[in-house]
Amino acid sequence: MRALIFGNSGSGKSTLAKRLAARHGCAHLDLDTIVWEPGRIAEARPMERVLADLDAFIAQHDAWVIEGCYGDLVEHAAHACTELLFLNPGREACLANNRRRPWEPHKYDSPAKQDAMLDNLQAWVSGYYERDDAWSYAAHRRLFDAHAGEKTEYTTLPAMD
Repeated sequence: MRALIFGNSGSGKSTLAKRLAARHGCAHLDLDTIVWEPGRIAEARPMERVLADLDAFIAQHDAWVIEGCYGDLVEHAAHACTELLFLNPGREACLANNRRRPWEPHKYDSPAKQDAMLDNLQAWVSGYYERDDAWSYAAHRRLFDAHAGEKTEYTTLPAMD
């Protein structure tokens, strides 16, 4: 399995990725861990370093799950996946999921720092269907529609028996 999962923040990418990686015993990469400077959310690392880390992860693992909202990185990795999974549950589901999100210690030093970013995150998530950047619905739709390989779009998280 080489699954590439993408969608808006709060769409369920991390939840599905963790389930699939555990079920299939494969490596898991949350793209947030290579995009941002460690301990400094919203401070991007140089793209050449991000791409080098992504390529290294793909080369080092025969089976993997990669997840994130970064359309440019999804496009870069799509050639190597066996399945492309687009999570598109809608704006309200994403906003609600973000409000329920547990503390993510790999992103934030404390729950308070994560909570302090929630309003900014929610505003960004709300604009998903109107923006046209690499992290937007328009970019994600183009990627999904253009992918010639195995692909599935989910409007709710798939059940995992």
